[in-house]
Amino acid sequence: MRHRSSTLWFTAVPVGALVLVGCGAAMISSAAAPLAVTLIEPEAPAQVVVVEVPEVTVTTTSVAPAPTTTTTTVAPTTTLVERETQMASPLEQPLVAISTDSGPEAARVQQRLVDLGFWLQSTDGEFGVTSRQATMAFQKYYGLTTSGEVDQATADLLSGLVERPMGRAEAGTMFEVDKSLQLGFVIVDGSTQWVLNVSTGSEIPYDEPNQNDPSVIEQGDSITDLGLFAVDRERAEGWWDGDLGSIYRPKYFNGGIAVHGSYSIPDYPASHGCVRVSTAAMDWIWSEDLMPRGSAVWVHGEIPVE
Repeated sequence: MRHRSSTLWFTAVPVGALVLVGCGAAMISSAAAPLAVTLIEPEAPAQVVVVEVPEVTVTTTSVAPAPTTTTTTVAPTTTLVERETQMASPLEQPLVAISTDSGPEAARVQQRLVDLGFWLQSTDGEFGVTSRQATMAFQKYYGLTTSGEVDQATADLLSGLVERPMGRAEAGTMFEVDKSLQLGFVIVDGSTQWVLNVSTGSEIPYDEPNQNDPSVIEQGDSITDLGLFAVDRERAEGWWDGDLGSIYRPKYFNGGIAVHGSYSIPDYPASHGCVRVSTAAMDWIWSEDLMPRGSAVWVHGEIPVE
């Protein structure tokens, strides 16, 4: 499969005072840093087209009583680039529907999810939280019913697929958040390594008591802002009681907005603005150093409309 791409430059410029508010939209002081990312359009035809921005030369001659302007535009150049698709080995024996049952067949489902790039904690046959999360991520990516259970449609698609999923970024190393799919992608050197189930901001305004000081009312819009950011602070020590609720081992990238662990990662956007992943996934992100300070976080897309 090939995809259309274009290269954009962003400058992340968070400003203001440092405020720790959990999933709130607090802001921090930080130096601006230009970052680049190549975007992928999944619906594009069988080639990637990279278009260089044309050079424009403007010559202005002032002649009384009115100025005369002459503009020369250099035509853009177009380069065709192929994007390699990662493949998994085909299954010899089709999978069967297991719902959320554990056992030998569950171990086969787990291994297939891992082979296709959907992260989960273990392939031991115990169909626990991360197995359900990986199943839900698979269902989100391919447009199936997002139950987290392996029904027959899910088992059939798992059995027949050999092509691994891809995020939209094809260059750089980053954590990519697709709000449209409600998925996170671990991108390493332009290659999608893993897919995680996530839940972003609900975009429903909130007006609620501060969890640490009920006399204070917190207000906000629950939006996970779009853009290219960088991890600028973090908390390695377990759970932290933020002003809007408890969050686990957060990696902040946009003021008070962070990727953090949670016990609730549903199949829809539900947070105050942060990007939720499972606590096990957050431990894995830390242990593998997948989001060190200074690393890129790219948020794009619009949340699904029911």
